[in-house]
Amino acid sequence: MSTHAKRERLLLADLLEAEGPDAPTLCEGWNTRDLAAHVVVRERRADAAGGLLIKQLASRLERVQAEFAAKPYEELIQLIRTGPPRFSPFSLKQIDEASNAVEFYIHTEDVRRARPDWTPRELDPVFSDALWSRLERMARLMGRKAPVGVVLRRPDGQTAVAHRGTPVVTVTGQPAELLLYVYGRQEAADVDLDGEKDAIARLHETKQLGL
Repeated sequence: MSTHAKRERLLLADLLEAEGPDAPTLCEGWNTRDLAAHVVVRERRADAAGGLLIKQLASRLERVQAEFAAKPYEELIQLIRTGPPRFSPFSLKQIDEASNAVEFYIHTEDVRRARPDWTPRELDPVFSDALWSRLERMARLMGRKAPVGVVLRRPDGQTAVAHRGTPVVTVTGQPAELLLYVYGRQEAADVDLDGEKDAIARLHETKQLGL
């Protein structure tokens, strides 16, 4: 049975292939080749991927990612499309779904929304609800450094607190857009912000959202 993560994986691979290795992305300093290398290293090189979270391993991650970026672009795309090796934790269906549905969705939008003519992608309600469920669990982590209080709100009124504090800014949008926002893609996320003018400005300009 197909999962959201498997579907998003294939969509990302197809998009990276169609855009080619030199297309821009929303990830500062990265083109599509760099993004493809990141995805492959994250799944296949646990010894280096720890640098995403552990500062002491950052230089190793940078070196290994550069090595993968130097590989033929077509090889990177195929490694993404075929998925992680059997010894990788990501090869387990539950871990893949929990870790990669959001990861691949966001990176697909990193490529899509870097183009000037991008249009919103319509998501099915089941996937949208799945993204909201992930967002509820990770909201506090992603918003922990926000300069103001942050409440995330779906159009149907459901809310999740990303950061406790005052003044409070309420960020309203579809679950996928809220995810992009708390992952640091504020400029590209289709959301509405409500609160004090100064608080909104501070939140909108912050670089502190995300991991």
